Amino acid sequence: MRHQPIYGTQFFFATTGLPCPYIEGRLERRVVTELVGRDAIHLHDQLSMAGFRRSHGIVYAPACPGCQECIPVRIVVPGFRPSRSQRRILNKNRDITVDETGAVASTEQYQIFSEYQHTRHASGDMAKMDAYEYQALIEETPIDTFVAEFRTPDGRLIGAMLADRVDDGLSAVYSFFDPDEDARSLGTYMILWLIENARQMGLGYVYLGFWVESSRKMAYKATFPPLEMHTPEGWKPLQRSSSACP
Repeated sequence: MRHQPIYGTQFFFATTGLPCPYIEGRLERRVVTELVGRDAIHLHDQLSMAGFRRSHGIVYAPACPGCQECIPVRIVVPGFRPSRSQRRILNKNRDITVDETGAVASTEQYQIFSEYQHTRHASGDMAKMDAYEYQALIEETPIDTFVAEFRTPDGRLIGAMLADRVDDGLSAVYSFFDPDEDARSLGTYMILWLIENARQMGLGYVYLGFWVESSRKMAYKATFPPLEMHTPEGWKPLQRSSSACP
């Protein structure tokens, strides 16, 4: 007897309220689901195109009552042209080589990750992550994930980006860099590299996760036009006057 696969049965859960990482004094809630089974890659593609983000083996989207500040955004690759300042950043980093590896953590990566967290985000939860938790961040993925390692001419690792491949683009999951290399503007350079990588692959989009207009640490995402935002009616050009929390 031939058994037919059953698709379309997916359970979504709402989290309890936790401190919002973007707006002080507010609570964050998420709707989440697991990426499991033989259809995990297809499910991830569909949910990414619906504005969800991945972390480890789950995907999630904001579900905060009375607040719509977190807006999923993506760069439209064919229309992107680097600004003058971005061209300067590209020139400044011409000496960097980039190696794409599988989703495999290394001690070398963790050392820079830890320095980055303690310098840039000392009060955040990720600053408390040990080497095993970092390994889980990188390696717990049921989909097509890679790490891009950014190195100086002498082979020294100065930054890394964790990214997912989706059906119509690349999704930036997390990036970090050596704080001593701040003058290189590596955060911007990594996104520029990802855009060019997507262009060479013939992909249309680079997914940047959530943009919060009132959050200063999210402001950089708006410097990569043209941007689209996900709305109940689908993806539309980003509007700079998002609905704010009351």
